[in-house]
Amino acid sequence: MQHTIDICGLGVVSPYGWGRESLWEGLLGGTPAAHPVEGYGDSLAEPGWAGLVPEGGDPRDGSLFARAMLAAAREAIDDADHRGWSPGRRVGLIHGSVLYDARAWTGYHRTGTESGTRRGFISMMASTPMMTLMAENGFRGPAMEVAAMCATGNLALITAKMWLDSGYADDVVVITTDLSATRPIVRDFVNLGVAITDAPPLDACRPFQRGSRGFTFAEAAVAMVVSRHGNDSYARVLGGSMGHEAYHAISLDPDPRHLITTVTDALSNAGVDASAVRYLNAHGPGTGQGDASEAAMLEAVFPSTTQVYSFKPLAGHSQTATSLLETAATCLAAQHELIPVAKQVAPGHPQLLDGPTRFEPGLTVKTSLGMGGFLSAVVLET
Repeated sequence: MQHTIDICGLGVVSPYGWGRESLWEGLLGGTPAAHPVEGYGDSLAEPGWAGLVPEGGDPRDGSLFARAMLAAAREAIDDADHRGWSPGRRVGLIHGSVLYDARAWTGYHRTGTESGTRRGFISMMASTPMMTLMAENGFRGPAMEVAAMCATGNLALITAKMWLDSGYADDVVVITTDLSATRPIVRDFVNLGVAITDAPPLDACRPFQRGSRGFTFAEAAVAMVVSRHGNDSYARVLGGSMGHEAYHAISLDPDPRHLITTVTDALSNAGVDASAVRYLNAHGPGTGQGDASEAAMLEAVFPSTTQVYSFKPLAGHSQTATSLLETAATCLAAQHELIPVAKQVAPGHPQLLDGPTRFEPGLTVKTSLGMGGFLSAVVLET
């Protein structure tokens, strides 16, 4: 049975700072979250542009990864509580991550020795911060990890909706965490030809505009409380769809038919028509393949009145966490009645928003594409 699912709590840790208001103020200010970081350039002696999560959080939670994950979750739960949310009997947890706590495990393997203490070793396990969150809130519903590269956040939201629709859970805390912007990982994405570290984000990342070279690598932890019985909600998840191209390990299929099918399936699942969609919150990485596929899908599925935007020129590309971060930004945009996107810097798609734009009523479709062929779309009513 299909239910209307409310997003009734948000929590964010991003390169802009700790807390969802830091994200909002950063986007509203129009300044990219990334900055030059020593050692991230072509050589260790050169800086490169990246958006790293700053130090913060509760030291008792362990690594920066665990601190960010738990801080985002606690903020989302507190936010939902203040908005009148009352947890049901079975509160579930879905956490999404691909390269789990890359810094901690890199250090562990580099030393070639044990972590020193049993507690230190256990703290690096993916299960530990999940257990901490469930225990401190008394949650006893289902809990799991999901991974679908950059589409992870969308798939986590869709899975949460499936749990709620089936009655498997009454509420779900959805979290995606990605603090994988180490120099080796960033450089590998540069070598793949998609990440850009040698130019400021607004010069390098121009989704749906001429001259875009790719994206700026970033980090984030984002959490949402989704429920069948939310009160003062940010948005409603009406439906969604996930698919897979099975075309290539890193390249998108130049034929966008699979993406088009995924989006039309999402609209069908939500029970809405494409003509009702006001905005496409695109994956919009600024890569040639990604922008071409989404532009072709936009033109094939939606009317010319549907406008498209991407938060990546400002927030960067936080990999696993990116789609949930961009959904959170859309929720905040609806709340403030303003979409805080970067101004165009080159000729672009005629349906592309040009700078901060008043938020108009209507539906938003959030697309996310993951390396290896993962496709996803979520339909939001704000």
